[in-house]
Amino acid sequence: MPEAKIAPSILAGDFANLEHECKRMMKCGSDWLHIDIMDGHFVPNLTIGAPVVTCIRGVLPKGESFFDCHMMVSEPERWVDDFAKAGGDLYCFHYEATTEHEALIDKIHAAGMRAGCAIKPKTPASVVFDLVPKLEMVLVMTVEPGFGGQKFMKDCMPKVEELRSKFPDLDIEVDGGLSIDTIDFAADAGANVIVAGTGVFKAKDPKEAIAALRAAVNKRQLK
Repeated sequence: MPEAKIAPSILAGDFANLEHECKRMMKCGSDWLHIDIMDGHFVPNLTIGAPVVTCIRGVLPKGESFFDCHMMVSEPERWVDDFAKAGGDLYCFHYEATTEHEALIDKIHAAGMRAGCAIKPKTPASVVFDLVPKLEMVLVMTVEPGFGGQKFMKDCMPKVEELRSKFPDLDIEVDGGLSIDTIDFAADAGANVIVAGTGVFKAKDPKEAIAALRAAVNKRQLK
């Protein structure tokens, strides 16, 4: 199982002070920054686009931070080059948003980014099995995509278990409702990349929260 990676979701941060919020998370020990891109079409909410990511990259150079771009968008093929130029490190598209999965993965790699594929709660894990040899990560959503602050869906954990059993070296990310109270379910199922929004940004001590999330994943790896 790959090492633990904690990826605070900046959607839960203060958008009036994104530079401060992103730097604060890095200082608190985060491995990645999870950047939720929503287009108002694939999901009902609207967040940020490549220009904002470009600005964040300007104050957090490559090598100092890793941008995990979660693309909750229709036509994910359309935005690959823009996010590569903006400084994205990983481009995670939704399986449900395209029918040209392998071609999209090839395009992401050609642009110099890692490729991830996300699946909604009602989408079975089996749809990505044939894609995994070309992917660097699979994201199992533990809430319906589109809004932060939702309740963790424990019934998605069998999908994580299934993926970990078949692909022991794959980065498996979980996103939605992760906190100190729910991390053990995800870690025990085999997730190693943990996205947490309010569970970190709104914590009394974000550094302590990040350390606790990491410890839960590491504890599972020792079993």
